[in-house]
Amino acid sequence: MLKMRSRRLATALFAFFLFSPAVARLSAQSSEVMGEVRFDGNTQLDRDSGVWIDGNYVGYVKELKGKKKVLLLPGKHQIAVRQAGYTDFTRELTIEPGQTQEVLVSMQMLPGAKTPPVTSELKLTIHPKRAAVFLDGNYVGHASELGGKFHSLEVSPGKHRIKVELPGYRTFETDVNVLVGQKSEVKTDLVKGTIDQADSEIKKPQ
Repeated sequence: MLKMRSRRLATALFAFFLFSPAVARLSAQSSEVMGEVRFDGNTQLDRDSGVWIDGNYVGYVKELKGKKKVLLLPGKHQIAVRQAGYTDFTRELTIEPGQTQEVLVSMQMLPGAKTPPVTSELKLTIHPKRAAVFLDGNYVGHASELGGKFHSLEVSPGKHRIKVELPGYRTFETDVNVLVGQKSEVKTDLVKGTIDQADSEIKKPQ
């Protein structure tokens, strides 16, 4: 009998905290304090470009919604969107509490940028697929657009440094040496870590 009463009391207390007006107010206040930023792009390339906020990588344009939506504290924030061979798309936003701002990304090709006349193919099979990939210190895309059946990265023959980073995971680095016309593959599952273990590329875009 005592055990049954204890269970009922625990259930009642749980229901009180779950449906308490004070808890509901706290949740509502949190959503009112933060502001939301929504990203979109006109082209597939725009939507696949990586996003940095205040110097930290947060993902790529088309995934930043739903559970991965971007909520920021009120104030000024620096936005940088990057894609290999394109100039950085930058904006300074002033976030207001409880308001939503839209950012339409439009990437512009770097003057004089061109594909090397002789290329090799490098496939990257990486998990999680939203990780940022760097080739010789330059951001080249997220893992899901550089691997799988139909995706790969074209690189010039020779030695290259591959670095893969994602907040909350340990950085992966490896060297590859590819020959003319050769198809190579790099596979890895990132190991869980902390956000403090991220290297400078993912924290502060060059």
